Amino acid sequence: MDLSADDHAFFARLLEQRTGQQLQPGRRWRLDTALQAVLKSHAIEDVPALVRRLRMGDPVLAEAVAWALLNHETFFFRDQPAFTQLVTAGLPALRELRAAQRRLRIWSAGCSTGQEPYSLAFAFAREPKVWEGWQIDIVATDISPLAIERARAGLYTQFEAQRGLPVQELVTLFEPAGDSWRVCDRMRHKVRFSRHSLFDAPPPGGPFDLVLCRNVLFYFAPDRRRAVFANIASAMAPDGRLMLGAAETVIGQTDDFAVDPEQRGLYRRRDGAEPAMARVA
Repeated sequence: MDLSADDHAFFARLLEQRTGQQLQPGRRWRLDTALQAVLKSHAIEDVPALVRRLRMGDPVLAEAVAWALLNHETFFFRDQPAFTQLVTAGLPALRELRAAQRRLRIWSAGCSTGQEPYSLAFAFAREPKVWEGWQIDIVATDISPLAIERARAGLYTQFEAQRGLPVQELVTLFEPAGDSWRVCDRMRHKVRFSRHSLFDAPPPGGPFDLVLCRNVLFYFAPDRRRAVFANIASAMAPDGRLMLGAAETVIGQTDDFAVDPEQRGLYRRRDGAEPAMARVA
């Protein structure tokens, strides 16, 4: 498929308008493959015909294109060392902070197809005695309704289910579903999924003690990134913690957060101040 510069610009604008993400040069190689899949699934002849339909206003098709252009790379317990650090050090620190309330509120922001919030649910399930008597609220959101639909169903291919999980947990936390695997009901019910834009007011369920927003922010322009940081900070408890992706940082990106000096890989709201929520149109 030979796409012109105008074609690239058109689809880049569509992606940014619908998700806030930029179609960076390193992701443009996916454009041909992604659009071929959309053309086939919607029985559209070629890219010019696709563009014509999109210009006429077809929200279902626009959502399909945006979904195809997003990076869906995710798996259970992604970035294992960082996740291990969170489970062995970050969560115990929060447990001490919330010992009186015996409740944790967690937000998985940009959860894609659900592997991250389910990983959190699995982590708590691994230590039933430690968390006995605690109320653990896990809210998971994503801009894509297609991603949320998949996440809520908890249905994964054999390959997806095996990525990051030991075989024993695949057997105990999932149930066979034809050629796929479905997260068992008791685990699925521990996560509340909803569609949400990071540029909108935070989802219900806060203030959050822990927010995970991993491998999302580096796709945003700097001004949008700052707005998302401000919105996340407004949703957190003053002593809450933020976890980003391995290649992301708050340094030079926002004044709302600072590195947590006690927990490697986590961030705190700067001075525990109440930040003003920011929005980007």
